[in-house]
Amino acid sequence: MTAAGGAHVRPAGPEDHEAIWTILRPVYRAGETYCMPRDIERDEALADWFAPPFTAFVAEIDGRVLGTSHVGANRQGGGSHVANASFATHPDARGRGVARALAEHAKSWAAVQGFRAMQFNFVVSTNTDAVHLWQKVGFSIVGRLPGAFLHPRHGPVDALVMFQTLEGRPE
Repeated sequence: MTAAGGAHVRPAGPEDHEAIWTILRPVYRAGETYCMPRDIERDEALADWFAPPFTAFVAEIDGRVLGTSHVGANRQGGGSHVANASFATHPDARGRGVARALAEHAKSWAAVQGFRAMQFNFVVSTNTDAVHLWQKVGFSIVGRLPGAFLHPRHGPVDALVMFQTLEGRPE
């Protein structure tokens, strides 16, 4: 899938591990947007990113990986019809449509897989660029968890639950 900005999203494989780690490492080390250990090591981070029930993807522009996502079932059993996803982009991706391409791809892929909705369980409220983008692509804030995230600079900040019904899903 190629987005209007020229970002091409495709399934990720072992050949993408180094590029994905280059993107995830500074995000995880900063500790401002993900509930991951700030000192997580490469192999553990990649194992988590590629772990079932998630499928990993990368977004490239001109053959360079500038973003990554993973998409899969939010929960098992009675919650398995709702997808979840995580996203990260390289600083060089800013303003190039990479995050939007990953978000749109995640929604389309999830709908084709039979998911009826997508939920983001824990969007850090201070991650305003992400919150704005998710709202632009159709997600609504349906819940707020007061002080649920311990931000390394701001202390306890809210985490948001965001949700969107997926259209065009197979019946």
